[in-house]
Amino acid sequence: MDDVVARLCNPVTLEIVRGAIRAAQAEMEALIERTAMSAFIREKKDFYTALFDDDGVMAVGSNVPVFGDICGPVFSAFPIETIRDGDLYWYNDCYGSRGAVSHSNDQVFLAPVFLNGARVAFVMGWAHFADIGGLRPGSISPDATEIFHEGVIIPPTRLIREGEINQAALNIFYRNSRYPEQAQGDTRALMASVELGVVRMREVAARFGAPVLADALRQLLDRTRTTVRDRLRGTFPVGTHRFTDRIDGDGHGSGTLRLRFALTRTEEDRFILDATETDDQSPGPVNFLMNPDVPGMALGLYFLGGDATQVVNAGGPQSLDEVRLREGSLLQPRFPAALGMRGLTMMRMLAALNGLVSVAGGEAPAAHAAYVIMLLRGTINKRPFLMSDGLGVGYGARGFADGIDGVYFVAQENYPVEFLELEYPVCLREYGLHCDSGGPGRWRGGCGILREYEVMAEESVLAVRLDGVENPPWGAAGGQSGRPGRVVVNPGTPQERVLRPLSDGNRLVRGDILRIETGGGGGRGHPFDRPAEAVLEDVLGGLVSADAASRDYGVVIAGHAVDQAATATLRAQRPPTKAFHRGSYADVLD
Repeated sequence: MDDVVARLCNPVTLEIVRGAIRAAQAEMEALIERTAMSAFIREKKDFYTALFDDDGVMAVGSNVPVFGDICGPVFSAFPIETIRDGDLYWYNDCYGSRGAVSHSNDQVFLAPVFLNGARVAFVMGWAHFADIGGLRPGSISPDATEIFHEGVIIPPTRLIREGEINQAALNIFYRNSRYPEQAQGDTRALMASVELGVVRMREVAARFGAPVLADALRQLLDRTRTTVRDRLRGTFPVGTHRFTDRIDGDGHGSGTLRLRFALTRTEEDRFILDATETDDQSPGPVNFLMNPDVPGMALGLYFLGGDATQVVNAGGPQSLDEVRLREGSLLQPRFPAALGMRGLTMMRMLAALNGLVSVAGGEAPAAHAAYVIMLLRGTINKRPFLMSDGLGVGYGARGFADGIDGVYFVAQENYPVEFLELEYPVCLREYGLHCDSGGPGRWRGGCGILREYEVMAEESVLAVRLDGVENPPWGAAGGQSGRPGRVVVNPGTPQERVLRPLSDGNRLVRGDILRIETGGGGGRGHPFDRPAEAVLEDVLGGLVSADAASRDYGVVIAGHAVDQAATATLRAQRPPTKAFHRGSYADVLD
């Protein structure tokens, strides 16, 4: 029987189906981008789409490694056999979804696809809504200590039943937002995207037939799972491999918090990821409710990188045999712990998985910085405004290239200057890469960015989330850690003040200068092995200062050229290195 099923979709048809469903996904995302109202979706592009088979198993997802089991929460509330053509389901309940959604701003819309009365697929649209109520405008604040401070919670809800909209449910949602018109526009955009996905997936099913589509999705899933399993075997020898990473704290006095991962490959070829030794959950909002599918999704994305024949799907999570989490920990907090600032812990989790690969002898990238969040709230011309922005950071150096500069998260973008100044009461005085933030190495870590704003509103309040000041992103194989960022008001004046990296309630008035410098990624390889001409290019490009070139790389710059003799003298005094670097070299990070 298996051989018969395997022949339903031949290799040529499989590639056509793969291209068709990837195109459908891309078209869904383009529609969200064109029609959403809030800046975080339209300009930042904080949205994702995914396609699932008829049982709700992810077949094609965005290249974002934070997806959990999206369909399971809906099926728990609405048994799959009761789902009808024309239905639409909605939720943002983090705890109810076991972390499939990991903070409340993210809204999930899920719809079934039917052909001739038979269910053939599901499609999903997901986006970050600007404000859903809660303690502060933007629904995210370092001051939050429980999830109820972070806005309205939507359990799995049937929003549309066979084409009829539950408008009352939407009205409750809009009433809880400080910016209901934006919420309405974003809801319409997301609903339209899902409706488009339903149409496109039905067309694919009609073109090839439901049995062929089902087999194609099964083959894509099997191909991903097999590839990731093979690459896990090629990376991790039998035994247990451990790595520890850190965040600076929760803004409520917790101090350093550690994420401790162990990946075991057994003699029976089972892969077990254990995060039970991670520190306890925090009073502040940095807890990351990690769905058990997330580590496999992230490892899958890493191992599939650069392979154009693959798609990101549930094959990644299925490649791990077991994921162990401890209730009450930073990665599995108990309800109702706050989650709004979970992004910085999520980013450290992704870096820790790279660390596991590095410990096992692989060439995963060095650590990246966690993207920076700022929320400026106030009133201009008697109208409230919310400037919610995420700022790019430096990513870790790879085993073959420098880290990427100024990345927010995957495919998301930094706000354009023109948009900022038209939309919000700020004047952008400076915008560029943060010199010397990238970790030195044979391959340099990516640089963070700097933005300097002049505040034009009479009065406003700033919340900021920045990490890696005390525990910068680690370097690997002799590379050094990335350099930290900072947030400072009125730099270089008698009124200068440096803000706490994770804080809210910072008052700003008209004419204040707000400077945000974000951190860089870790380097990889001994810095003295970086070609002197590459260091010179970095200096001339403003990525590395002449002082840092001499101090960190052993390269002396004279004018616009390398002083070869002085460089040779410095590089003859080659300092020793170790496997990792976070402020100083160590064989093992703790």
